[in-house]
Amino acid sequence: MSAPDWIAVDWGTSQLRVWLMSDAGEVLASHTSPKGMGKLTPPEYEPTLLELVVAALPEGRTTPVVICGMAGARQGWQEAPYAKTPCEPPSALTATKVATKDPRLSVHILPGVSQDKPADVMRGEETQIKGFLASEPKFDGVICLPGTHCKWVHISANEIVSFRTFMTGEVFAALSEHTVIRHSMGEGWNAEVFEEAVSRAISSPATALGDLFSLRAETLLYGLDQASVRARLSGLLIGAELAAAKPYWLGQDVVILGENKLAEAYLSALGAQGAMARLAPSGPTTLAGLASAYLSLKDTK
Repeated sequence: MSAPDWIAVDWGTSQLRVWLMSDAGEVLASHTSPKGMGKLTPPEYEPTLLELVVAALPEGRTTPVVICGMAGARQGWQEAPYAKTPCEPPSALTATKVATKDPRLSVHILPGVSQDKPADVMRGEETQIKGFLASEPKFDGVICLPGTHCKWVHISANEIVSFRTFMTGEVFAALSEHTVIRHSMGEGWNAEVFEEAVSRAISSPATALGDLFSLRAETLLYGLDQASVRARLSGLLIGAELAAAKPYWLGQDVVILGENKLAEAYLSALGAQGAMARLAPSGPTTLAGLASAYLSLKDTK
């Protein structure tokens, strides 16, 4: 295998992903590791990275490493200060340079993005956004990034103008695993029940807490099936999110980054409300964003 011209790294809370790259954009090799930010102390980052790449590092040459994600968090390798909105998704020129013991590494951690009012932050998503904009540079609208913490991001003139984060996925997990609703939960899905719950939550958000308990009550009294419980719980929570995020999606061109069932659920929910939404694959966006960030570093050489 040829020696990499640079190394791309996505360092999440629970997982580490590494790509050995050529300047032509070819992936020479890739590696994954369960050693995410949540399992490491700052002194452990460099040895962890070296475990995956040391065999490919040529002697007598410094290889640039561009990192996004939680390695730049306060509890990470080294804190990378946030860029403030409105701003373009950060490039390597605004990255934090990390001193390393191994002279073959030149490590650059990309900053996250922050917002003053309402207070909000992101780390990693800005790189996905940069990757998406690399393929659609004239996009003007809203990017939705579903997940444990779903983000709605307003994009205009290649800048992140504003964004809002919702803990919908985390709340779903907490309710389905640690409340009385857990006794009614199971696998399966009912699309009609989901869309009905979304519409109810949008039209009557004040009833949300009562509607949640009705899930358990209907199971006991009427034998509500587990697939319907899962779909309605998801619908109520996503519907409440959509009600709050309405300024982001109403009348906007919305791109949902993702191709999994959660992304499809958001597409269904938005479609039922008449929103202009479409799916875009999220798989390649992080690497594309890292590659775009690296280009700015390469151009300064």
